[in-house]
Amino acid sequence: MDPVLRTERLTLWHPHARDHEEWIALLAPEAVRRHLGGRVTSPAEEFNRLLRAAGSWALYGYGLFACRRRDDDAFVGIAGVFHSWRGFGQGLDDVPEAGWIFAQSSWGQGLAGEAMRAALGWFDATHGLPRVACMIDEGNLPSLALAQRLGFVRYGVQGEEAGDRLFLLERLQRP
Repeated sequence: MDPVLRTERLTLWHPHARDHEEWIALLAPEAVRRHLGGRVTSPAEEFNRLLRAAGSWALYGYGLFACRRRDDDAFVGIAGVFHSWRGFGQGLDDVPEAGWIFAQSSWGQGLAGEAMRAALGWFDATHGLPRVACMIDEGNLPSLALAQRLGFVRYGVQGEEAGDRLFLLERLQRP
């Protein structure tokens, strides 16, 4: 089994059963969960997240990657474009959605950007779909800045209360 993509510092793999415990550990710290709803998730919920990631690959041919450091194979995050259905409309139902979650120990190192540039480049080359959406908690300034660098622009807001809003973003491909 080989990684799908390689960057300068990372290997990006399809999700595998071996990733389950690492996905649980990734989301254990409160600082990581802060912009993901804040609540602790169970091993069963993380297993379902892993299955959804694998299902996106199986049904649509794209999905989240498990991101590992090239030098020591350490699991550092998940990133990619997956097929989503958020259930609140506003351009986030039945669409390709970009997303990334990285371990707190890797923050500030540019790994999320490195992974997403590789994932989006691969997605564009293999699928060429005109639109990719994403949603980011309004307080997650580093992810909002990364989304902007990746070419995403805000098109809407989900939620009405300050502090509980999600910014809805999209990246449009020009023909």
